[in-house]
Amino acid sequence: MNTTHFLSFINSQMAAGTYPTWDQPNLVRRAVTISRQAGCGARAIADQLATLLQARDPKFPVPWQVFDRELMDQVLTDHRLPKNLSFYFPEDRKPAMEDILEDLFGLHPPQETIVRQTAETMLGLAETGNVILIGRAGNIITAKLPHVLHVRLIAPVEDRIEHACESYHLSPAAARSFCLREDLGRSRYVHKYFHAEINDPLAYHLVINTSRLSYHAAATLMADALLSLP
Repeated sequence: MNTTHFLSFINSQMAAGTYPTWDQPNLVRRAVTISRQAGCGARAIADQLATLLQARDPKFPVPWQVFDRELMDQVLTDHRLPKNLSFYFPEDRKPAMEDILEDLFGLHPPQETIVRQTAETMLGLAETGNVILIGRAGNIITAKLPHVLHVRLIAPVEDRIEHACESYHLSPAAARSFCLREDLGRSRYVHKYFHAEINDPLAYHLVINTSRLSYHAAATLMADALLSLP
């Protein structure tokens, strides 16, 4: 999502009469966070979920929006950071020593600063509502917000490798390396900056095995769960 698209989304959300305000208790601002193992089809499921939620909730004419890689650009825009800093964005897996040296020599903002800015942007999006946030500890950042559904997507590694081969045009060996590397990086990110375990089932409303359910079935289950939250 480019900045113009994002601003259009925010403006439409806040337009008079199109979205609830906090003094309207009968209307709620809903959001979803998705944590995932690599190769589980998270983006495809999120896109289907957005379509389902929009169709099921006609009171809100503003379309649901998925934030995955688009979140990077939005954080940089929100905090007026250079675009080339996207290389240092959350969930990277650079060695700690390399990160420390770059911080000392001022080559980029401390990683903790970028993580905090990312959390601020994600929290703001969730409070605005009608968003699906993929990754970057969204379930932890928005844990205290009501009406936010937290989902973890998992699948056997061999199935995820097959999906990565098809989706990213990788060889089986490269796909295996990709899945294992991404999983490790995401786990380290959540542990290092939020002192939590990404695989803790108690941190989610739902843990869905995408090898057992189709993407559409997973999206339908998530939509049902979100709209049934108290």
